[in-house]
Amino acid sequence: MTITSGEKGASQRDERGPAQAGHGLTPAPPKPPESAQDAAHRLGNDASPSDVPHTPAPALELRGVVKTYGGEPAVAGIDLTVPTGSFYGLVGPNGAGKTTTLSMISGLLRPDRGEIAVFGADVRADPRAAKRLMGVLPDRLRTFDRLTGRQLLHYVGSLRGLKTTTIRERSDELDDAFDLGPALGRAVSDCSTGMTKKLLLACAMLHAPRLLVLDEPFESVDPVSSQKVLDVLQTYVDGGGTVVLSGHSMALIETMCSRISVLVTGQVLAEGTVDEVRGEMTLEQRFIDLSGGGDEGGALEWLHTSSS
Repeated sequence: MTITSGEKGASQRDERGPAQAGHGLTPAPPKPPESAQDAAHRLGNDASPSDVPHTPAPALELRGVVKTYGGEPAVAGIDLTVPTGSFYGLVGPNGAGKTTTLSMISGLLRPDRGEIAVFGADVRADPRAAKRLMGVLPDRLRTFDRLTGRQLLHYVGSLRGLKTTTIRERSDELDDAFDLGPALGRAVSDCSTGMTKKLLLACAMLHAPRLLVLDEPFESVDPVSSQKVLDVLQTYVDGGGTVVLSGHSMALIETMCSRISVLVTGQVLAEGTVDEVRGEMTLEQRFIDLSGGGDEGGALEWLHTSSS
């Protein structure tokens, strides 16, 4: 129970006795005004939810983020706000800056300029606080592939400060959810690309993060496994988690994401709900239109000539 300064002072005066309490002592300061949240708690069901306005803080904010390589901008001053509890998609052609953006969010790269905050924690000023809130699946992540799947999960859980019993219990649950099967007893180097991807996603979720940052989580994953992964992620979001992911399957992005951003040459060309971004087109058509990929070219004419 939290004791306010006024209550603490009153308690101390009572312990000194009534003789001391009444002889010229400074009276206790007045209690601060009751907040709307405290009033709602005190009134219980008498206060409706509308009486206590509450807008959750964004899970992720990017402001003026810039990253250059050799003088060429990979990310050219983007602004993004990802609401808490959302399924947020980053889409764009190859080289658009998606992986660079996700790497800066997760702390694997430092931006040249700009600010990134995860639930208010500044990724640059307080990286440990920000990273504790995230689970990350980077692109082409190198891992300890001589460990078995279960050993890898135990290693990751230990780094996250989890107890051995907790790691074991959660590993078994993730095994059931992702159908990891024999991967837990096999060296990661002997697993297929798709199975390794599921195993690394399990590692990202092991410590129950508030935000998942996933770069191409469905790449090389078969359709049956993709549906399993999608079901797990949807359950995670329904429970209050937030997912930010990149992907090339417009059908998949259209099905699962509540908001999306289209990145082209390091800039956000469109952002909003799926309906807002696609307009009267399909999402794939809108993506091609924004990416400038619909132009008909006359190149490779020599391929149409006969060699006979």
